[in-house]
Amino acid sequence: MRPRRLCYNLPIAAKEQPMGFNPTLTRNLLVIATVWGGAFLAALWVSLVFWTYRDMRARGRDPLAPILAALVVAVLSLPGLLVYLILRPSRTLDEEYQRTLEEEALLQAVEEAARCPGCGRRVKENWMVCPHCHTKLKKVCHHCGKLMELSWNICPYCGTPAPGVRKEGGTLDDALQTIAQASED
Repeated sequence: MRPRRLCYNLPIAAKEQPMGFNPTLTRNLLVIATVWGGAFLAALWVSLVFWTYRDMRARGRDPLAPILAALVVAVLSLPGLLVYLILRPSRTLDEEYQRTLEEEALLQAVEEAARCPGCGRRVKENWMVCPHCHTKLKKVCHHCGKLMELSWNICPYCGTPAPGVRKEGGTLDDALQTIAQASED
């Protein structure tokens, strides 16, 4: 058999090309994939370090703690992140502040609820008598008809003194005039 000769005058497409494995193309693709993967991992590592720093700053007042947490993640990478996630405070400073405000609001609401001095049960602000033990809670102003606390000697709505209470600095003539006016009404 005669060896086959190639004709060099034919176009490139006409030459015989092996259809199998091309090591140069595979090597180039592998290098590109490695570079992209390395760049992704480097970006992930840097972003984890920054996230750790910012997260720790939001969770604590100590200025050294965010730096130490970021260093742990920078040196140990993903295992360092796991260590940080286990050891970090459970709430941010803002969450702690909101929780404190909610607790104070609840305590204030509980303290403000009116209670009967006789039985200690809750009563409404506009009740004159406790429906459970019949203790008198409020008295009515004889002039304007609004409810007053039992300890008040003067109505805060109309300024009229409660019956049986002396006006300070008043004379006997003033008291007699008040009685005369009350009998005329």
